[in-house]
Amino acid sequence: MRVLGIETSCDETGVAIYDSEAGLLGHALFSQVGLHADYGGVVPELASRDHVRKLLPLVHQVMAKSNTQPSDLDGVAYTAGPGLVGALMVGACAGRALAYGWDIPAVAVHHMEGHLLAPMLEENPPAFPFVALLVSGGHTQLVEVCDLGDYEVMGESLDDAAGEAFDKAAKMLDLDYPGGPRLAALAEKGDSKRFTFPRPMTDRPGLDFSFSGLKTYTLTTVRKNALEDGLPDEQTCADIAAAFQEAVVDTLVIKCRRAIKTSGYKTLVIAGGVSANRLLRERLEVSLRKDGASVYYPRHEFCTDNGAMIAYAGGLRLQAGERTGLAVDVRPRWPMIELPKTKF
Repeated sequence: MRVLGIETSCDETGVAIYDSEAGLLGHALFSQVGLHADYGGVVPELASRDHVRKLLPLVHQVMAKSNTQPSDLDGVAYTAGPGLVGALMVGACAGRALAYGWDIPAVAVHHMEGHLLAPMLEENPPAFPFVALLVSGGHTQLVEVCDLGDYEVMGESLDDAAGEAFDKAAKMLDLDYPGGPRLAALAEKGDSKRFTFPRPMTDRPGLDFSFSGLKTYTLTTVRKNALEDGLPDEQTCADIAAAFQEAVVDTLVIKCRRAIKTSGYKTLVIAGGVSANRLLRERLEVSLRKDGASVYYPRHEFCTDNGAMIAYAGGLRLQAGERTGLAVDVRPRWPMIELPKTKF
């Protein structure tokens, strides 16, 4: 089965073609980082308009690159949520229209399911069952994955997600958008032992997360060490960034080890933008090795939003017989527990 995948949930336009026998045939991504940088964050209306401009040219580009004609396609998959409603509508309307025009089925894909399955695109994919840590944008979740389509949320963020905490801490340090990767880069120059930040909700049972208190602690530390211009000196900013990153990474690692022990599984998958963090990957690999477990993650280009993960996830659901009707329905909020537990 050959599927065209479309991703437009936020600020990246992703298109890909995946073949169930030949694998990933082609993919392209346009990031709107430059567009939103002047505003310090994503402007939903600008994001939607840019998806309109970039989506169809990317479709033509990927189809040409993969030597694919419309008659070669067996379906179109598009992200229907969660995400920004305007951005989702662009991809959903285009995907549904293309499928209708080409007389092939369409399927709506859950954005987080796409991230969860992204490691399956690698040469050495994980085997079911496993625990997944999803750290993408406004989501931080630990999910028990028994099989494809059979998911149970074990724990999730009660307020700010890890990615949001990174971005907000970066703003406190006056770092440019996108803040998360810039804070991680600044942390490389810092001394993580100069400041001791809390590891939220690790002193109690459970697998839920909370990063709002850590965000407040970071702001207090910045203000205590601020100079006349309102910011600490350059080295202190780097030390704060390092301490903050250590706190987030330690918290995620502690919860992941706890989830592995609770489930009894020996495999952890991490996916989403924060899964590209170097320190997080290193700490998880070392810690889980001690527990006799393994960790899997997608290549860096598939950690952030992309069309390949949507094409792959959509292809599986199309193979399972799922189809989306002519009505275009997007869901800015869409809990994973509401996905049908389809056996593929």
